Amino acid sequence: MSKRQLKKYLNDLPKNELEEQMLDLYQRFPVVKQYYDFVFNPKEEKLIQEAKTKISNEYFPIRRKRPKARRSVAQKFIKHFVKLGMEAHLVADLMLYNLEIAQTFSTNRNLPDSFFKSMLNSFEEVVHFVSVEGVLPEFQKRILTVYGFAQTEEWPFEEGFSRVLDSID
Repeated sequence: MSKRQLKKYLNDLPKNELEEQMLDLYQRFPVVKQYYDFVFNPKEEKLIQEAKTKISNEYFPIRRKRPKARRSVAQKFIKHFVKLGMEAHLVADLMLYNLEIAQTFSTNRNLPDSFFKSMLNSFEEVVHFVSVEGVLPEFQKRILTVYGFAQTEEWPFEEGFSRVLDSID
């Protein structure tokens, strides 16, 4: 069904039937429920804090012995928050938090190149995101700190980090 067909269908429905369909969607699909819960009661700070806790648990676990250090955990939260339409500065803060906690984790550890490659991807994403959303001045200092850490710790792919920074000038 195209968007145009859907509009026509919705316009032709009586108000009470439309309300019934919306309630049915809300009850049937968790994604719809999540969306409306967020729209009417955002609690953005709470959601960000919960995400930060789960991300830090990936690198510094409380209940298990070994860290998993999966970038995908943070990426799921970031993608979800962008889709919900959360404020750009909160999403950017979470993106940078993910990089900062990963850098803390990487100190004095022998990690595979794939870890550093994924951190480069995260760095590219955050720099692109803050540029597009117009919040670069707010996060420039933190971005430069992440970049400086990658340079002083001599991370693999450090030329990639330089290339990303050069792209925003």
